[in-house]
Amino acid sequence: MNIRHLSFRLLQVYVQVVRLGNISAAARALHLTQPTVSLQLKNLREAIGEPLLEMNHGTMQATHVGEELYRAACDVLGRFDDFNDFLQEARGGQSGHINIGIVTTAKYILPRILGAFYREFPKVGVTIHIGNRAHIIERLERQEDDLYLFSNPPAGSYVNACRILKNPLQLIAPLDHWAAQKNGLTFSDLSAERFLIREPGSATRMLFEAWLSSHGFELGQTMQIESNEAICLSVASGLGLSVISEHTLFEGREKLAMLPIDGFPLDSNWYLVNRKDRRASHATEQLVQFIAKNLKHCVKPEWVAPRIEPALKEFLTKK
Repeated sequence: MNIRHLSFRLLQVYVQVVRLGNISAAARALHLTQPTVSLQLKNLREAIGEPLLEMNHGTMQATHVGEELYRAACDVLGRFDDFNDFLQEARGGQSGHINIGIVTTAKYILPRILGAFYREFPKVGVTIHIGNRAHIIERLERQEDDLYLFSNPPAGSYVNACRILKNPLQLIAPLDHWAAQKNGLTFSDLSAERFLIREPGSATRMLFEAWLSSHGFELGQTMQIESNEAICLSVASGLGLSVISEHTLFEGREKLAMLPIDGFPLDSNWYLVNRKDRRASHATEQLVQFIAKNLKHCVKPEWVAPRIEPALKEFLTKK
């Protein structure tokens, strides 16, 4: 037998014999017969090609070569015991790594969830990839992440999506804007206003434009700004009005007015997304289960989607 073909069982038998100093005692500890242990020791001796054990006052003790083998065996078995512990943690979702792709607005939501998750599962690492909707869809198509967060998930037979959170889109203005001081206004009253809008492909812009079309409205003056933070600052500075996620407003420093216009806020939602053809890791499953049970503690409870626990349970099993 070549030394490279040593089995874990051979090493386990040898370690027990050295520790207990007796073949019979080692056989009992390993739930083996005495002849089986003796045969294993013979195979080990032949593989090494050197004497490994010797009798000393009725007790089996390791020779010089045997001592070195004992240390090596303990090291190998110990490392695999550590690996087994790691494997059990990973299978329980206690360790591992999760890649998450999110659209830019979701950066106001995800940290609230991950902060609470990390306190309970500190050995799970997370990498967050942030981009506009087009970029995150590309990552989804290339299967680069374990989970995604979209406010308007893409279509496709491979897409698995579950609504988890309301994402109301508010019509905002500066605090001193004339419309902020009046009630009973309609959107047509704002026809002369400049609107600050996100880039084409933005879910917020897509939903706003769909609402405008369904109600027969067209915007006059517009300015495209590809940043929620810049939009909030621009609105606060009097550059125009905008439609933006309410989650963004709670995180911003600017003081803005949410206009009480009929039809607003627009209904929108956040969806947890993955690919049906990608197996979820144990750590990913743990995060999804954590969201199902604890999302109401991370954000306003009224924002959490109804029946989120059974919905996310189905999300994990849908293929």
